[in-house]
Parts: sequence; structure tokens; C-alpha cells
Amino acid sequence: MKLYGLKNCDTCRKARKALQAFGNDVEFIDVRQSPLDATTLAKFLDTFGDDKLLNKKSTTWRQLDAAARALPALALLRDHPSLMKRPVIQTDDGLFLGWAKDVQTHFGCDV
Repeated sequence: MKLYGLKNCDTCRKARKALQAFGNDVEFIDVRQSPLDATTLAKFLDTFGDDKLLNKKSTTWRQLDAAARALPALALLRDHPSLMKRPVIQTDDGLFLGWAKDVQTHFGCDV
């Protein structure tokens, strides 16, 4: 299992801790320290769509000018990894976005 996020993101830390507590072997990938390649980003975008994967409520988004916001999502995520909603969890079952109740339930961590 891979968990993509930011090391200082509270939600990523909670997800990682809960997944490990329930016996999962979690490989954590900090998307700032280890930028994702175009293929991985494209896969995430294909799975979730721009509207869900891009965090347009983030401080990073608000600091971008109109020209930068108009760039394709792939370019934005490549240049500004913190724009990705987090965490993205990759397993043999597929990809999961966020740490909402439905994702927690899927992994049996909603106890």
C-alpha cells in the first residue's frame, strides 16, 4: 500500500497511523520531497478528475494568479504538489482519495 501526501499534513498523518494500526504495511511518499512523475499524476487525474484532485480551497491555489490557474491540472500538480488533495492511497484494490468515512470503512479503520 502506498500513501501519497505531505509529511506535515494532519490528515495524511492520521490516515497513515490508522492504516498501520490495522496491520497495513504503508509506504509513505511525500509528494514535495519525491515529486510524482507525469504518468502517476495522469493516472490520479484519470481516476479522480481535476475537480476532485485539485484542492482549490488551499492556500497554494489562492496564491496563484489567473494565468497559473488556467494551466492544465497536470502542469499545476507537477509545479505545485501541495495542490493535490490528500491523501491518495494506492492498493491492489485501486486508488482512494482523502480520509473520509467511506475510505476509513473500506480499510476497516472506522472503529
